[in-house]
Amino acid sequence: MMSNIDIAKNYFKAVQSGDQAALGRILASEIVWHQPGNNRFSGTKNGMAELRAMLGGMMEASGGSFAITKVNRYLTNGDLVAVDLEFAGEHGGLKLSQSGIDVLRIKDGKIVEVWLFSSDPEQEDAFWGR
Repeated sequence: MMSNIDIAKNYFKAVQSGDQAALGRILASEIVWHQPGNNRFSGTKNGMAELRAMLGGMMEASGGSFAITKVNRYLTNGDLVAVDLEFAGEHGGLKLSQSGIDVLRIKDGKIVEVWLFSSDPEQEDAFWGR
């Protein structure tokens, strides 16, 4: 059986490579996603359809440039994995580049809930807009 850190590593590898099939195996269909900030993508997304709509909107808004650029470390506590990472994007002269923490809750080998934390919420809100 894979450890929670292995599951988290596989998730970020799939995100960075665009492996939709792997994401489908790793993310629970009933996932709950807590997107931070006060922008058009903020708020809680329930289920894969809402999550896919948000992520698709982010890729469209950023011209496909939004990406997790670096994963620095994984820390675990029971069914939670905290991931220290960096992300970036640009569009229309606006640049987004900062660090963040993603907290993944893993149950029965799948990611069932995600909380994201941004180091500069104001920059992220300005980048995504209302």
